[in-house]
Amino acid sequence: MKLNTASSTISFSKELEDDSARFYESLIEKYPEAREPFSLFVKENKQNKVLVERAYYGVISDAIEGCFSFEDIDTDDFTIGVGLVENSSYSDALNRAIVMEEKIMKFYSAAAEVSKALIGDVARAFSRVARKRGERIHRLEALLSGKGSSSKY
Repeated sequence: MKLNTASSTISFSKELEDDSARFYESLIEKYPEAREPFSLFVKENKQNKVLVERAYYGVISDAIEGCFSFEDIDTDDFTIGVGLVENSSYSDALNRAIVMEEKIMKFYSAAAEVSKALIGDVARAFSRVARKRGERIHRLEALLSGKGSSSKY
């Protein structure tokens, strides 16, 4: 589905945050010893939603919404699968999380680029979330390489 409005882009970003939070909640259930980093990710997802929504509601008007298009953003390019394969290992789950985070980071980067000319506050919020997702990828890679706090898997 092509995103045509700021509203639809914000809605899709909220879906990504909710879906990825559910993924990390499932990791907490499967790997309770790794609760700390994944709980932090769930909390960050909620903060990301608030950040983007506040920026959007602070600047949006019917005039902007009616004249603005998020061309070249197709949700199919950024859809994430959040279910875990039943017999997946901890490292498989981390690899899947990294792929998911890369897709989400690319979405936020694309949305920031498209929106920067007209709704700068929203573009900055999107850019900030993209940076946070990049940092999260590094934390997941550290967990995967055994340098993180949950390396016993």
